[in-house]
Amino acid sequence: MSAFFITGTDTEVGKTHVTALLLKYLAHKQKPALGFKPIAAGAEMAFGQLVNVDALTLIEASTVHGQYEQINPFCFAAPVAPHIAAKREGKSLSVAMLHEAFREVKTLGADYTLVEGAGGWMIPLNEQQYFADWVFEAKLPVILVVGMKLGCLNHALLTLQAIEQSGAICVGWVANQVDPQMQEYDENLATLKQHLAVPMLAESPYSEGKPKLKVQPALHKVFNLL
Repeated sequence: MSAFFITGTDTEVGKTHVTALLLKYLAHKQKPALGFKPIAAGAEMAFGQLVNVDALTLIEASTVHGQYEQINPFCFAAPVAPHIAAKREGKSLSVAMLHEAFREVKTLGADYTLVEGAGGWMIPLNEQQYFADWVFEAKLPVILVVGMKLGCLNHALLTLQAIEQSGAICVGWVANQVDPQMQEYDENLATLKQHLAVPMLAESPYSEGKPKLKVQPALHKVFNLL
């Protein structure tokens, strides 16, 4: 199984959007793939349980399926930082718990597993541990989603620096245009290509219709689709 961790330059930059597009691309290539959203904060009751809309989006885009609890094992009602949401419900999060949940997902038999993070890169799990600690221990290659909007240059460069300092390996980045009115979009994109020391894997232009993914050759290499 090939697994990748999808993180973003901030919350609301399109991690779920990009992860779903990548899952659909793998489906187009006839590769069995599933999306795994281990932690989600912000959920509503449906089907007799708490469910998160981002997790449901990944389930819909996947070609390998499991029970909801396998795809999104830690689901909290409040749309706040996960460790705060967990504390509100008298629950806890830890690196060990994520390892256990990931072992369960591996039994589903996907060739590719795309693991979507929560918020940005430096999200606490508890008072001592970060989501990034688990990514490093699990040895997951990281794909960075850059929300293309004002401030993205600073956010992208700082996030890549933090990923590298954590010991994890970032294999590339995806540009996701979240602001349709972003000024100098092409110039910002060119600047990111020049200054980010990892390849651009794909671009998702802003669209109010059917979402698109402009795949770059580097993605084929990362996904071993050559």
